[in-house]
Amino acid sequence: MKIQLLPSTFDDHGHATHEQRLTCFLIDERVAVDAGSIALALTAEQRENVRDIIVTHPHMDHIASLPIFIDDLFPALKQPVRIYATPEVIELLERDIFNWNVYPRFSELKNDYGPVMEYVPIPAGKEFKVAHLTVTAVAVNHIVPTIGLMISDGTSTVAFSSDTAETEEFWTLINRSPRMNAILIEASFPDSMAELAEVTRHFTPASLGRELGKLTHNGLDILAVHIKPSYRQTVIDELNALNIKGLGVMEPGRNYHW
Repeated sequence: MKIQLLPSTFDDHGHATHEQRLTCFLIDERVAVDAGSIALALTAEQRENVRDIIVTHPHMDHIASLPIFIDDLFPALKQPVRIYATPEVIELLERDIFNWNVYPRFSELKNDYGPVMEYVPIPAGKEFKVAHLTVTAVAVNHIVPTIGLMISDGTSTVAFSSDTAETEEFWTLINRSPRMNAILIEASFPDSMAELAEVTRHFTPASLGRELGKLTHNGLDILAVHIKPSYRQTVIDELNALNIKGLGVMEPGRNYHW
């Protein structure tokens, strides 16, 4: 399985930097998890291939360029872009984004080939297929309805926490899996901002370190994501100080293989 955290910040010369302001993971060049930077960072070839997008929750940094992605592709789509989300998130996307005020309701529109966007409701706690992948979603602990994911291609298995604080079902799902190659897990704020992290339901390095005590698998990669750019180096230093085997920071733009 090949996974890339798409870049979302660029320097004065247009080169991608390590700061992550938006969230979008690309799997095997064809499936996206969230869509923060999907319209900004995909190559032309990737844009032709990606038609399946899993939306974990409706916060702007996870969906910011989703409408623009569909808008850009509108005349050329020969199949609809499929948006996989829980019924609660689908309702929020329709109410707050694709509502004819912020953006057109693409789920009601067609081009010369047919529909351009369709929703696929995610079943709670059950496996479902997204392209060539098998996916299981469980609720995590964030301030809006949010899901964590376990995704397998039949050979490798990777878990995505999305945005969360202390949670239980996610770890139950992971620990029950016979194979786990990597966990991509958030670490948003430095330890000095633990109170804000608790209110907004995010991890700090310290709370993430405690949470990883629930993990029963060994020998896997644990990559921190969703680090707030203003505190990036502090969070990285505090993560390193935990001295947890396999724990590192995911680099935007780099291809990871499991």
